[in-house]
Amino acid sequence: MTLNDPIANALSLILNCEKVGKKECLLKNSSKLLVNLLSILRDKGYIGQYNLIKDGPKQYIKLNLVGNINKCGVIKPRFGVKRTGFEKFEKRFLPAKNFGFIIVSTSKGLMTHNEAKEKGFGGKLLAYCY
Repeated sequence: MTLNDPIANALSLILNCEKVGKKECLLKNSSKLLVNLLSILRDKGYIGQYNLIKDGPKQYIKLNLVGNINKCGVIKPRFGVKRTGFEKFEKRFLPAKNFGFIIVSTSKGLMTHNEAKEKGFGGKLLAYCY
């Protein structure tokens, strides 16, 4: 079975595992973008450590869950946002001011919308988490 959006599938699986109270989760699709996104979630304290598992040509990600995610998901379509236009999307995707974050793909890599505002970058919105 092929699925079209591996990031959406991964975040959906993580959220479902969180809701039922599992302590770990196995993501079957792996990419550099997904690993960078997971490292942001880990740095912010929403997930625990993760390991990349090689099984021949396939690569899996096994991650530990800490139970801190209330909601996470991808943003479709991938809206482009200028460095001054984040507030509209904060209101749309986050429940309150200074609660959660939006992950943005910029020319300098993935970062949260707060970091992008500080550094003066715009980019494409990928996902949100709170």
